Amino acid sequence: MKIKAQIAMVMNLDKCLGCHTCSIPCKQVWTNRQGAEYMWFNNVETKPGIGYPRKWENQEIHKGGWQESNSKLRLRAGGRLKKFAGIFHNPDLPRIDDYYEPWTYDYGQLTSCTSGQRQPTARPKSAITGRNMDINWGPNWEDDLAGVNETGVEDTNFSGLEKEIYLKFKDVFMFHIPRICEHCLNPACVASCPSGALYKRDEDGIVLVDQERCRGWRYCVSGCPYKKVYFNWTEGRSEKCLFCYPRIESGLPTLCAHSCVGRIRYIGAILYDADRICSAASVSDDRQVYKSHLNILLNPYDLEIVREAEAQGIPETILQAARRSPVYKLAVEWGLAFPPHPEFRTLPMVWYVPPLSPLIVGMEESEVNLDKSDFMRIPFQYLANLLSAGDETPIRFALKRLMALRKFMRSVRVEHHPDTQVLDEAQMTEEMAQEMYKLLAIAKHDDRFVIPATKRADTENMHDGRGILGFSQGSQPVID
Repeated sequence: MKIKAQIAMVMNLDKCLGCHTCSIPCKQVWTNRQGAEYMWFNNVETKPGIGYPRKWENQEIHKGGWQESNSKLRLRAGGRLKKFAGIFHNPDLPRIDDYYEPWTYDYGQLTSCTSGQRQPTARPKSAITGRNMDINWGPNWEDDLAGVNETGVEDTNFSGLEKEIYLKFKDVFMFHIPRICEHCLNPACVASCPSGALYKRDEDGIVLVDQERCRGWRYCVSGCPYKKVYFNWTEGRSEKCLFCYPRIESGLPTLCAHSCVGRIRYIGAILYDADRICSAASVSDDRQVYKSHLNILLNPYDLEIVREAEAQGIPETILQAARRSPVYKLAVEWGLAFPPHPEFRTLPMVWYVPPLSPLIVGMEESEVNLDKSDFMRIPFQYLANLLSAGDETPIRFALKRLMALRKFMRSVRVEHHPDTQVLDEAQMTEEMAQEMYKLLAIAKHDDRFVIPATKRADTENMHDGRGILGFSQGSQPVID
């Protein structure tokens, strides 16, 4: 057993407002340079839809992630020989039009034009070519179902469903899903890089790009099934979400989590067995990957696990944070959160609590049978295709618990007569329900973010090294 620590995140989709507030500080801090205009380390998509970049979930097109063959894993895009043979041409890369051609506006036209009969306008200009352009796609093009009647039919999560029916106006459904890099336990981007520029940090599991070693081959972009690695055409290097690791090292949450209006994000430490990653990702059935993923996440309350972790050098601060981790409770202990597309076999560590949805039939809440939950507007099969490789059982169980929690708290706060029967049906205790309610509904900052600060030994040259950290803007600085 090789015990490692991972800083992970859970997002509660039931509370996401789709306001994109999380995207703005990330964009302003990390991608405000030339060549990074189209990069969104954090973006919010509306489902149903094909997302950003276009059809990122369809690996028949993009060839991202891993696939299993005879109980062994191999990159869907091919191994080293195939990459070397086509190193100057990667047909699996998304085109700039799949993201969107970044643009600015000719603001000078508004201030320099002469007076006349017509209102002056600022035409959009391409940030790449500088020429006038027509805008026909963007990072939030499908926001609030805009254009979903055209693009929704290509949403891969409709597999097994009559998509045309659910895209009709009277039957359509909608929810928002924020996306960042998954900082996977088995990252395909790391395995795809010919230069070895991508790596997973040992102390917290954050996946980063070494800007010194990156040679711009861009196989990391095509290898990532979530398309969260980007290429900076000015720098000639790849860039990606870095989970705000300077803040994490100080015990602070990421910018996207800190700014979230709906308070949907939870960050905490998770312990896992690194020796079982390969076997967990290699199970033959796609639907079993989620369960095998859960099995390698270790119980921080188990004294034997704790002793072994201490023997392997896991700091006490990590162990204490793992015991208080909201991520462990939501993902493992309560079974409410799920990894997006576990069939990609990267073992992602940013998970989602599936959303509840309105009823599609008229019935009183007291008449709703938790075992007959097919009355929800969002199809279970759609959520299962997104979060559990098509297996509806864990999704139904999670939504059953969320519905039971809602009914129980209503009986406590409104009717003043606790209905414990509904908890029994969802295999919950009253103590669990109260704890779940506190975390999901009224949790304070320190309950949602349990992040152990990192102690670094190499602090001798911090002031000298400060000037060379980050991106170089095309030139390598020199320290005298």
